[in-house]
Amino acid sequence: MNFKFPYLVLLSCLFVTLALGSHHKKSASADWPLWRGPGQNGLAATGQNLPHEWSDSKNVIWKTEIPGRGHGSPVVFGDQVILPTSDEKKKTQSVLCLDRETGKLLWTTQIHEGGFMRLNKKGTHASGSLACDGKRLYVNFLNAGAAHTTALSMDGKILWQTKITNYVVHQAYASSPALHGDNLLLVAADNKKNGALACLDRTTGKIIWKVGRPKKPNYASPVIYELNGRQQLIMTGCDLVSSYNPLTGEKLWEIKGATTECVTTTVTDGVHVYSSGGYPKNHVSAIRADGSGKVAWSNNIRVYVPSMIVNKGYLYGIADAGIAYCWKSDTGEEIWKGRLGGTFSASLTLADGNLYAANEAGDCFVFEASSKEFKLLAKNKLGDEIFASPVICGKRLFQRTAHRSGSERQEFLYCIGKK
Repeated sequence: MNFKFPYLVLLSCLFVTLALGSHHKKSASADWPLWRGPGQNGLAATGQNLPHEWSDSKNVIWKTEIPGRGHGSPVVFGDQVILPTSDEKKKTQSVLCLDRETGKLLWTTQIHEGGFMRLNKKGTHASGSLACDGKRLYVNFLNAGAAHTTALSMDGKILWQTKITNYVVHQAYASSPALHGDNLLLVAADNKKNGALACLDRTTGKIIWKVGRPKKPNYASPVIYELNGRQQLIMTGCDLVSSYNPLTGEKLWEIKGATTECVTTTVTDGVHVYSSGGYPKNHVSAIRADGSGKVAWSNNIRVYVPSMIVNKGYLYGIADAGIAYCWKSDTGEEIWKGRLGGTFSASLTLADGNLYAANEAGDCFVFEASSKEFKLLAKNKLGDEIFASPVICGKRLFQRTAHRSGSERQEFLYCIGKK
């Protein structure tokens, strides 16, 4: 019997496995495949080496005009940067794809035409981020009285579209889809009449399971974390913090640890789940992630829209009114606070020990994720309006912004980095 051939096959398989593992690791650090990044927690990979200072012209690798209006942050995968947009005059909702290196527009796909609904003045018809698994792109849009999820190929062809639930607008809709396992897509559409949480087959768009949610307005996106030894899908809002089995929709635990309307995306340190909201009351809360139903601590700070960051034993947040906070994540003790100024809707992003944030007036801040004191490193101006959150990957910062000239408004996507 020839033992040499099987040995060579096994050796080849080992090299392939190592190569695939290496590629996966590289992709995870170089890309930003969904809302809040690879870990759904706002943390960028280490080694980004970003500049602290930039402007409309300084440290700009490229900038590209974005037609229409949207608050959705881009996702970055491979050589593509993808983001949603809407045209208020034509009443269209579309997905755009840019070349990652040059910012050149590669393709545009219109998803819906007509069916626009009246939104809060700050809302847009393209406020959620996409998700990308390298095979397909997934996007949620509110249209014609319902929340819909659409899948596209990587070159922009529509593959399927699924209606999730009927939707009654209270303010807007901005929930982003989440990925789980090899072929599951999780989407949420909380609203006052037909709130729903659903799991879809990423290949076909078929709904695998769907559960009802309380009939209350809410804007949170689903996140999936490993907590207490198992995968859990966490949703905040509707006056609850809820945990579900992402494979079946079974409710694992639920407590009254949030307010009615939550916009922020939940973060965790594995011990606590951190929720925040701003209506009908302000709160930041730490809920035990062991299913015990205990609130470890809470305060009444209004962190309604910008998502927080938890890192190395500390929780960082920005109140909507422009004050940055650092709390001890286990006790809630306030370590420091510092005034940034302005009104904030964009969420925090952390890279190489620094926090990146932008207010609605286009001021971009870089400050240390320090456990001792507030230390502002830079304040930069980029356009006149920012609602989208900064995306950091591959030694680049991607920021969606808008410039205004009188009544004229033009959106841009900037790619910032050291030249």
